Amino acid sequence: MNKEELEIIKQKALEEHIPIIMDDTLEIMEKYLTKIKPKRILEIGTAVGYSAMCFTNFLSDDGKIDTIERDVDRIKEAKDNIKKVGVDDKINIYEGDAVEILPTLNEKYDAVFIDAAKGKYPFFLKESLRMLNPNGIIFADNILYKGYVMSDYNKHKQRTAVRNLREYIKEVSENPNLETEILEVGDGLAISKLKV
Repeated sequence: MNKEELEIIKQKALEEHIPIIMDDTLEIMEKYLTKIKPKRILEIGTAVGYSAMCFTNFLSDDGKIDTIERDVDRIKEAKDNIKKVGVDDKINIYEGDAVEILPTLNEKYDAVFIDAAKGKYPFFLKESLRMLNPNGIIFADNILYKGYVMSDYNKHKQRTAVRNLREYIKEVSENPNLETEILEVGDGLAISKLKV
């Protein structure tokens, strides 16, 4: 892996205000991923491919990452980036809307990273649980959404996203098969482990 190139991609994304995984979020995920050495990771929301490229560090030897992105420009950029960093043999991009693509997938995954449309998190959860291996982990990024999720005041524009993120938190907290913790790193990270 070309680490210098990865750093350049990260800086460019930050300068252009493209949402990428924050360092402290990645650090926490690293602890879990290093432990489970996933063979397969599913990522919902590729953006420019930065997080998927970071995750390749934690895969088992012949591990693979499937990532889903619907924005055509982002897909092109992600493909270029993944090639530049030299991990294109480990990452497969599904092009299109995750809401349409997820129900067609029948793989089994050791880890899922949800980082896409906030309003769709409960749906992403349902699909992720269907494909999660025993001992699998689901990470949901931006779960506290700038603090809106835990506060009473929400602008009209954020209402649906906030309602659905709250729904997600309720579902992972009340699901008897999951062990969930919600951390205040980055913009909030929910970590749900499947109980075996």
